[in-house]
Amino acid sequence: MPTPVDLSALIKAYDVRGTYPDQLDAGVARAIGAAFADVVVLPEVAEGARPRVVIGNDMRPSGPELVGAFADGLTARGVDVVLIGLCSTDGLYHASGALGVPGAMFTASHNPAQYNGIKLCRAGARPVGQDSGLTEVRELAGRYAAEGVTAVAERGVVTERDMLTEYAQFLRSLVDLSGIRPLKVVVDAGNGMGGHTVPAVLGTGAGLPALPLDIVPLYFELDGTFPNHEANPLEPENLRDLQAAVVEHGADLGLAFDGDADRCFVVDENGDAVSPSAITALVGLREVERERAAGRTPTVIHNLITSQVVPDLLQAAGARTVRTRVGHSFIKAQMAEHEAVFGGEHSAHYYFREFFFADTGMLAAMHVLAALGEQPHPLSALADQYQPYVSSGEINSRVEDVAAARARVIEAYVTEQGGGVVEVDELDGLTVSHWGGHPQWWFNLRASNTEPLLRLNVEAADADIMEKVRDDVLALVRQDAP
Repeated sequence: MPTPVDLSALIKAYDVRGTYPDQLDAGVARAIGAAFADVVVLPEVAEGARPRVVIGNDMRPSGPELVGAFADGLTARGVDVVLIGLCSTDGLYHASGALGVPGAMFTASHNPAQYNGIKLCRAGARPVGQDSGLTEVRELAGRYAAEGVTAVAERGVVTERDMLTEYAQFLRSLVDLSGIRPLKVVVDAGNGMGGHTVPAVLGTGAGLPALPLDIVPLYFELDGTFPNHEANPLEPENLRDLQAAVVEHGADLGLAFDGDADRCFVVDENGDAVSPSAITALVGLREVERERAAGRTPTVIHNLITSQVVPDLLQAAGARTVRTRVGHSFIKAQMAEHEAVFGGEHSAHYYFREFFFADTGMLAAMHVLAALGEQPHPLSALADQYQPYVSSGEINSRVEDVAAARARVIEAYVTEQGGGVVEVDELDGLTVSHWGGHPQWWFNLRASNTEPLLRLNVEAADADIMEKVRDDVLALVRQDAP
């Protein structure tokens, strides 16, 4: 019996991600498709029903080949396939939710052109991660890759369906933009899937009525080689073209989407980036108000590196807030467990109960447009309400000994400053908070799962305090840096 192929470098904790074709090629994609059928799809199909999977892909050149191979693996195991073609990741989640079937999205998100990958979900866009089937998929796919996929007598069939208009209609049913004041919006799609979805949802590309939006497009041409800049707006240099264009066109705001358009970043009329934590607070308050108006007690999820302003404002508005680890699988699990109306991460992933508890950058963008267009003030004034504190942003430090560096920080901040002066928790890495005292500050120090890195986030009531805490912690962390 052949030795199973080791796919641990490709199939990780939350998705499939690797370079094409050396890590992810057609043979591996076929094996993963067959394993997905056996582990996730077939065990959950209702008695007497045909098992089905919906598949979409982004604009990467390797997508169609990999989709075809993955679909072949599924059909070999007796599973029908619905191909929806080019779509954003949230477009695939919508298809999974609307059709009530498991899904697979071929994308490497913001990674460079040589990468591709697969985001898998159960019916209703429920996530598949290391604790919910992905480990078993990896093990079985490794065997299929070595031994080949055995086809059943009655293979599945492949059909095609365009769901872009349904996706656009669904989003418009959740946020009504028809009555807002006219807004000029620059959108940087980064040659990613925003160039496909923005004209459909915010324009008339899907045959929907025009909205009071003047869209100025940047890099809407779908091109998986990313000729203008990486489709990763989390990196400041990738926002520069958008910031300049907002000022040049006298726009009311700018929006930037990552490669698969599931994350959205916002720039105000001055070209200044608006913190994703501020967007979490802004959108969260809108959803809290709607819940309370319906007579329900709202719950909002946020990860532990979002600004303190998020729980401050949402709790004051009558919401219950739940703090969770960094990472979409943790947020989605907490969203479902608590029936949360909304969830936000500082990485600009935004989750909505009405969107199958999944993340969608487009719906978050629509909430920002509604909030801005329903009142007369510029976005900078609106955003100031949600950005009262000063943060460092995430700072990575490469260290020789992660455990020793962490121990130095614990010694300095927990042992020496103990006695109730600081609050400490280890929900995700080490969080040390002095928010209940003066001066107000907190920091989180987390180890990377894949590299010898420590990631530091600091927030404080003013810049001087933030810089002091940041520099003191970094000095401890980098004491033995290579």
